[in-house]
Amino acid sequence: MPTYDYVCDACGHAFEEMQSFSAAILTKCPKCGEEKLRRLFGTGAAILFKGSGFYETDYRSDSYKQSAKTESDSSKPAATPTATPTPAPASSPPPSSGGGKSDSGGK
Repeated sequence: MPTYDYVCDACGHAFEEMQSFSAAILTKCPKCGEEKLRRLFGTGAAILFKGSGFYETDYRSDSYKQSAKTESDSSKPAATPTATPTPAPASSPPPSSGGGKSDSGGK
């Protein structure tokens, strides 16, 4: 059940009340009895995990988080400084297609 915050405009009394979603909004202040109670905006629909039944393995330990961070950092490629482009080496002209002529002398 969510916890709602209430404040009384008559006496200033502020408190929290656990209510179901379908429950009516409270209007009477438990301290002064005036009908000046209003529900505040806030974390009204928060889920609170209290009590037994929650396993230690549900939440990762700090050592696990640290080793996972180290592994993810080491798997990233190292940043390399930007290299200046090197000029292409001088090369011989590309081989000609030969135009269909052959040197085999098979006439």
